Amino acid sequence: LRPTISPAGVHALCDELHGECASARAAQRVGTMFGLSQHATRSIEQVADACAAQGNANMWYQSYILKDREMTLRLVRRAANAGYKGIFLTVDSVRFGFREADARNGWNALPKPHRLVNYDEEIANKQQSSESKKSSWLSPEASFDKTKIYSGDEDAWDQNTEQLFEQNPTWDDVRWLKREGCHDLPLIIKGIMTGEDAVEAVKAGADGVMVSNHGGRALDGALAAIDALPEVVEAVGDRVPVLMDGGVRRGTDVLKALALGASAVGIGKPVFFALAVGGEDGVVNLLQMLQREVEAAMAICGVENVADATRSLITRHPNGNVTRYTRSKL
Repeated sequence: LRPTISPAGVHALCDELHGECASARAAQRVGTMFGLSQHATRSIEQVADACAAQGNANMWYQSYILKDREMTLRLVRRAANAGYKGIFLTVDSVRFGFREADARNGWNALPKPHRLVNYDEEIANKQQSSESKKSSWLSPEASFDKTKIYSGDEDAWDQNTEQLFEQNPTWDDVRWLKREGCHDLPLIIKGIMTGEDAVEAVKAGADGVMVSNHGGRALDGALAAIDALPEVVEAVGDRVPVLMDGGVRRGTDVLKALALGASAVGIGKPVFFALAVGGEDGVVNLLQMLQREVEAAMAICGVENVADATRSLITRHPNGNVTRYTRSKL
């Protein structure tokens, strides 16, 4: 019943001292999964070490396919060596959606002292390696200067980092990552919004798919994740689990997704809000609050266990949208 923490970057913007370590420990304390973003402000190993004392942390690492395939593999292998339980591969971000609020606010670079430390460590290690010239690091398709991710050359800061990404990936890249990077670790393809893509992901070796529209910050006008969920569940059937994130704010949202066939439900923005207000304890409180809300919603709906949550619980408001969504004027 507990929602999971979906991978999302730069937690140190909300908890400068602990960053992703605080969020990971919070997930560990309540017994749910934590996804570490490739764009984290604490390293793969730092987050693993932060959870080592209590043991049994259910941590997953989120990867992108980079132009530099060797860096892609090294990051995934670092996660495997650090004890992460599985890999998310985000496939909806060959480019980021243009972040208009960031551009308006002049947020065109990650503010100091924050860093995308996993990239920093890879850059440092590669520069020190005597074999660097033999690697694809210096190949034409991977020759972009990695230090430019902090340059502020673009209007919005995410546009600096997207230059690292492979912009022409194929399903063969999924097969490659599963074969060369994941080995025995399960691979979940994140960013699926259609039944056709879900089927292709399974054919490429995915052990699960995650319905997600990248927090609504990628393709303008895209469906909400929960609207895409039924099609994906129907297309995949019982072959692999189907997870979902995006727009989850209350326990009733979790129950809706479960009733529509999701195997697990992730949250993103609420974690940042809770982390900013109360640090690690704030995230624990958030997760516990959501669990209580799910349990209450199930009881009110007469649902004894998750298996009893079916589509018969879900209906559309007869007048369409109950309220009109208004974009925040940040």
